[in-house]
Amino acid sequence: MFTHTSRLQFEAKPEKPDPVYARKLQELIGGAWGEMTVTMQYLFQGWNCRMPGKYKDLIMDVATEEIGHVEMLSVMVARLLEGAPAETTAAMVGADPVLAAVVGGMDPQQAIVSGGGATLSDSNGVPWNGRYIVASGNLMADFRTNVAAEAQGRLQTARLYNMTDDPGVRDMLRFNLARDTVHQNMWLAAIEELQEDGLEGPVTPSALFDEEHVEHAGTIWHLSDGTHGAEGRWASGPAPDGTHEFSYLQDPQPLGDVASAPKPDPLLYATSPANLGLIEKAIKKLT
Repeated sequence: MFTHTSRLQFEAKPEKPDPVYARKLQELIGGAWGEMTVTMQYLFQGWNCRMPGKYKDLIMDVATEEIGHVEMLSVMVARLLEGAPAETTAAMVGADPVLAAVVGGMDPQQAIVSGGGATLSDSNGVPWNGRYIVASGNLMADFRTNVAAEAQGRLQTARLYNMTDDPGVRDMLRFNLARDTVHQNMWLAAIEELQEDGLEGPVTPSALFDEEHVEHAGTIWHLSDGTHGAEGRWASGPAPDGTHEFSYLQDPQPLGDVASAPKPDPLLYATSPANLGLIEKAIKKLT
């Protein structure tokens, strides 16, 4: 179960309304890397976790915190929209350049659909999508995804931080940046602990190492015209999993046959030399 308190995890009070910035802030709510994504991602990872104990507790702790981050941002958006014009006509916009600039930068859904509040959408008004989340049931795979999610979320928060000079907004974003920092480090530490506990292999799933084409499990194919790829740590030496060995293949050749699709069904009317004259014959058989 979940409980709720009316107090925010951190303050969310802008110094003054700014409906244009309210639209930008929507990205941190309903964008692909926004707080709604990590909220639902961590919740489903926790609910799908088959192993009670520290890992499940960790996931549920941070998942519940992320619900509070969605709330903070939603409150901030509503406060940034305070005083935004509720009655605006085309004539009014045409006569007032300032009003035109404000209305032009707003998401009309915030006025029309949510009544001056946040929406479950990104900064372009695109609705949040459940397909953004990853909850595979494999903790190693999921925790690696979580590191990326926190890194992308922190990057976008940093960009938005530099798009406002409002001290109240910046104060909240400084808190969000700090939480993203700890969450990145937390998932990285959890990955290390999974390895130490022997619960997951370093590469997921490690159980199929003996099934893969081992001769291709360490080669880096040089397929661009860049000239410095072989200088990297990934070009030679032992791989991080401790099992494979890196090598850099300078002139790789294709291993497969010529790519070609099978002959098309005549009734699908695909353009193909194999289809010439077959469509008419097929139709005659049906009539």
